Amino acid sequence: MGTGAPRPPDRTGRAERDGIGLAWASYGDQHIDQHIDQHIHQGPPLLLLPTWQIIDSRFWKAQVGYLSRHHRVVTYDGRGTGASSRPRGAAAYSGQECADDVISVMDDAGLERAVLVAMSCGVAWAISAAAAHPDRVLGLVAIAPSCGLDVPAPAREAHAFEGPWAGHAGWGTYNRDYWLEGDFTGFREFFFGEMCSEPHSTKQLEDMLDWSTDTTGELLADATAGRLGCDGVLCASVEQEAAQVECPVLVVHGTDDRIRTCAVGERLAELTGGELLLLEGSGHGPLARDPVRVNLAVTDFVAKLAPRRRRRTWVRAGSRPPRALYLSSPIGLGHARRDLAVAAELRRQHPGLQIDWLTQHPVTPMLQAAGERVHPASAWLASESAHIESEAGEHDLHAFQAIRRMDSILVNNFMVFHDVVDETAYDLVVGDESWDVDHFLHENPELKRFAFAWLTDFVGWLPMPEGGAAEAALTSDYNAEMLEQRARFERVRDLSLFVGSEDDVVTDSFGPGLPGIREWTAEHYDFSGYITGLDPVDETRREELRSRLGYRPDQRICVVTVGGSGVGTSLLRRVLDAVPLARRLCPDLEFLVVTGPRIDPAGLPELPGVTLRGYLPDLPHHLAVCDLAVVQGGLTTCMELTANRRPFLYVPLRNHFEQNFHVRHRLERHRAGRLLDYETATDPEALAHAIVHGLAMDVDYRPVESDGAARAASLLARLL
Repeated sequence: MGTGAPRPPDRTGRAERDGIGLAWASYGDQHIDQHIDQHIHQGPPLLLLPTWQIIDSRFWKAQVGYLSRHHRVVTYDGRGTGASSRPRGAAAYSGQECADDVISVMDDAGLERAVLVAMSCGVAWAISAAAAHPDRVLGLVAIAPSCGLDVPAPAREAHAFEGPWAGHAGWGTYNRDYWLEGDFTGFREFFFGEMCSEPHSTKQLEDMLDWSTDTTGELLADATAGRLGCDGVLCASVEQEAAQVECPVLVVHGTDDRIRTCAVGERLAELTGGELLLLEGSGHGPLARDPVRVNLAVTDFVAKLAPRRRRRTWVRAGSRPPRALYLSSPIGLGHARRDLAVAAELRRQHPGLQIDWLTQHPVTPMLQAAGERVHPASAWLASESAHIESEAGEHDLHAFQAIRRMDSILVNNFMVFHDVVDETAYDLVVGDESWDVDHFLHENPELKRFAFAWLTDFVGWLPMPEGGAAEAALTSDYNAEMLEQRARFERVRDLSLFVGSEDDVVTDSFGPGLPGIREWTAEHYDFSGYITGLDPVDETRREELRSRLGYRPDQRICVVTVGGSGVGTSLLRRVLDAVPLARRLCPDLEFLVVTGPRIDPAGLPELPGVTLRGYLPDLPHHLAVCDLAVVQGGLTTCMELTANRRPFLYVPLRNHFEQNFHVRHRLERHRAGRLLDYETATDPEALAHAIVHGLAMDVDYRPVESDGAARAASLLARLL
């Protein structure tokens, strides 16, 4: 089974009952979270129940990462879904069968007692299990309950589930015959459109539609008939069972729930004597659309059930040394190089400042080598670089879609951040393209209690032409959400800093009916100028540095590098294919091929005139003195080459909107480098000639600012 969680389960199993197998997964088995507070003890285990058979357990993906750092968490695919058995007939899906599955999974997974967390239809099964087995259930969290309570639903009740389809759209398609003989896909699109009612819910809707392709109209008809008491199936009274629940209950319900109104949640809280949390403006899937609020609601509720001893220290404000938390994007090492430069300047301007870094591999070794303090909680961050590499093809990375599909990782990493700032008082948080923190702080502005500075070197999601109208609509929707967030909660960012100048911003529009990107950025951002990781090397210092790096005076060197991720392996191989011909055309040319921290140089062929190196800490110095560089289209490396006035060929990743639009615009403005498409790079002869001709490239670049780090630090220092 797969939950879509940001990390794999510790254990998996399969509970068997009456010939039905129920696939479960367990997270957080082997650890107690010691990274935030050494006095935290692991709380009671949580069982996250399945819901209606239209989807499997992947719908918990935004909860598993966070909850399993504080509890053991077990999820399972309900009967009829995912990796579990798929029996036929309504009787197999009665409320009693599904409630008995809860206890069967607990037994097989070794959960003597647990808190049950359920959503929608799964709430009915949790209620039944809690009523029948009070000794096994410590508490119950009911999210968006749709559980057979006696609450009118006129829009739904105007149409019958059984009998011929009457030709009605909307809830009229909630009909067995329609699912079996009509357009089951059309019903799914209607249902999940109602479920994902909040604006800008394109990703959540996409997930639901994707996951539900795993079911069929026939299976869902059986499951629904069993739940509703059709085909001779007997249904217990959920109202009576709810009144018998003895454990504490939390009901969470959105006020814009179009599947079951919040009156259902209110009624359930009344019957159980439970606490009611209404989410104003939320729909039927708050665990997906408002995951931070749901995650915190669950942990706050459980904390009341089993109070844990915690030892904490509070320091009077006047006695605290100034402290900053720096978030550096791990997608490529360029962010870390510029962040280190900014941090050094910030310390010069603000002596005594303590900086903690919350980031992940491959940035962490680089920071540790520089003597920086990496926060221990960094170990709990889910790997963004690994996800990006998993999305990549041959020199191909659809960056926009890859980031969209990173949503559960971003939720997990924001929750790590939340725990860190909850435990330690920081005066300033600096987020260098920390998309998770910026987005979820705007979604949950009440969680901000520090100065927050946002750094980026591009503004605006842009569609790739191959994506057509659909991708253009998605990027426009993402941009519109960001613009609305900034207009409504401008106070979330105390500083928005663009790493570059106003002219470095593209002139495109955010989308139809939306403002121009450059005009909006000029109004809402400060500009630091470009931030380089080191001072540019002029001609008088270049020969001295070449000698220090071990180069001969007459040696001609081409540096080939593809950044800190594994996406560039194919480009390295293409260059190596071209090396023999390039050296025949230019016999004194040698190559330094730098694979970076995520590509094993041993996997590349060894060739005469080629030196293969892995991670090279002083790579910027080698780039500063090379005779030519062949690189991807990443901004940092290209701009370092521009600042040092070195000839270079850059090969943007296919479908990477930032490299193809934002970076290319900046390089063209600086008249820097020569663009090479990957199709040319796959032809060894064409690439070899491009390399040799590149050695004679006319370097007439626009100057790059040399004081960007100091200017950025001055703006940040004001927040301290």
